[in-house]
Parts: sequence; C-alpha cells; structure tokens
Amino acid sequence: MGEPPAWMAEAARRWLEDAGATVEGGPDRAFNALPLSGVRVSLAERGRAVCSLRVPAHLTQDAEGNWHTGAIAAATDDVCAAAIMSVEGIIKVSVHYDISYFAPAKLHEEVEMDGRVVEHKGRLTAVTVEIRKKESGELVAIGRQWMTASRPRGSKI
Repeated sequence: MGEPPAWMAEAARRWLEDAGATVEGGPDRAFNALPLSGVRVSLAERGRAVCSLRVPAHLTQDAEGNWHTGAIAAATDDVCAAAIMSVEGIIKVSVHYDISYFAPAKLHEEVEMDGRVVEHKGRLTAVTVEIRKKESGELVAIGRQWMTASRPRGSKI
C-alpha cells in the first residue's frame, strides 16, 4: 500500500473534532459526540490519532466521579476509527474488540488517547489505543480492535 493522501489524516482530525462538538440549538448529539465531548485533537497523521479530553460530569458513573467504563470503551472505539481513517480514508466496523482497564480516571481529570494502526491483513486492520492520565502518565486503559470495511474498497454500493 502506497503513502495515503494527506487529506485522509485531515479528515480523521475533522471527524474526531466534529464528533466531540455539541450540536447547537438543541440537546441532541450524535452518538459519537457523547464519549468525545470536549475532545482536543493534538495529532492526526498516517496511522495515528492522538487526542485529549477532561472527563466531563455526564460521563462519570458513580458518586466518586469515576469515568464510566462504557464511555471509555466508546471513546476508544472512536479513536481507533480515526486512526484507520487517517490511512484508509474510511470508517471501518469492528469485528473484534478488547479493552483492559488499569486505573480509574476521575471527573475533570485530563486523559490522552493515542490510537495507532498496527497491522493490515486483507480487508482487516488492527489498531490499538492507549489511554493515560495526562499529568502522571498512569495507564487508564488499552483497547485493541480488528476492524474491516463493510464492503470492498472502490465498490459503488
């Protein structure tokens, strides 16, 4: 596979930023907006997407202010998708997803999510995301996915 066009990395950046933006004029948000609300993209390049966010109140799961594990999983999925978009220009669907949790992140704590494409096999792409607390570098979670195109590249339908 040759070098992907530069627009793919820029499209991945825009997709992550748009997903994390609230919808003006109403309470509704796209599904991807919820786990990425307030996301800031620091890097989108070939095979990699790095972003950070402060854990918002609506994504905490308990009285102690822990970041909800489901929200972590959904954000991880989105960062994986953006990393793949940066090299393939499309969003793929998950065929295998695994996440390991190491430490909780708390309300208003800033985390960094670093997604990287690690392998291609036919239509499958493997990608990983590490989530760390920005201040201490402590590992919060690692997500691993195999994703595939829902149809072959270049097909019309």
